Amino acid sequence: MIELNIDKRIVEICRDVKIGLVRAQVVNDPTSDALWQEIEEASQSIMQRYELLEVNQRPAIAATRRLYKALGKDPGRYRVASEQLCRRVIRGLGLYRLTTLIDAVNLVSMVSGYAISGLDADKIVGNSLTMGVGEPGEEYHGIGRGLLNIEGLPVYRDAQGGVATPTSDEERTKFTLDTAHVQICINAFGPDMPMPEAVDWMAKLLEKYAAATHIETEIKEHF
Repeated sequence: MIELNIDKRIVEICRDVKIGLVRAQVVNDPTSDALWQEIEEASQSIMQRYELLEVNQRPAIAATRRLYKALGKDPGRYRVASEQLCRRVIRGLGLYRLTTLIDAVNLVSMVSGYAISGLDADKIVGNSLTMGVGEPGEEYHGIGRGLLNIEGLPVYRDAQGGVATPTSDEERTKFTLDTAHVQICINAFGPDMPMPEAVDWMAKLLEKYAAATHIETEIKEHF
C-alpha cells in the first residue's frame, strides 16, 4: 500500500480526518448495464432524499466545505466533487456514463458524500502521496477543466506534483481504458457513511465490475 501523509494544517482543522485506501489490479471497460442500473437506482434515491439547496448540508460534504473555508477557498465556486454529482442528479441532469472505474468511484462518492480521488497507480511518481494545501500559482490541470486554481484547496501530491483535490483530480493520473492498477483515496474530513463500509463497497464494486485482483485496503486515521 502507498505511504500517505497529511499536512498538519489540514489535521488541525479536521482532527477526525480519515482516508480510506483501495489499491487493486483491474480491467477498465465501458460501463456495463448492470453497474449503470446501480447508479440509476442510487440517483433516484438521492433525488427523493435531498432538495438542491440542502445537499451541501450532508455531513461529509459540509465538513469538506468547512475545510475549504478555513483554508480560504470558496466552496460555492469550487464545489466538492460529491456535491457536484448530487447536484447534477437532483437537477435531473443525471451522471455521464463513462467507464467502469470512473462510474464506480462516482457511485460511491455520490452515496457516501465523500470526495474520492481515483488515480491510475502506474502514473503516480514515487511511493507516497502527501495531502497538503495548494500554493499560489501552482500548476494543476483538472480533468475536463483545464488549468484549475488550487490555491487554498487540499491537494494530494506525488513526487512530481499535484494529482488530486476534492474538487477535481488531475489529468496526469486520471483513469483511462488502459488503466491496469488503481489507487483510490476516499477522503472523509467529517463522518458520514462508516469508512469500513465505504472501503468495502468500493473494493466489491471493483471486484464485481472491473475484474479486480490483488485488492489491498486500509483506513488511515489519527494523523
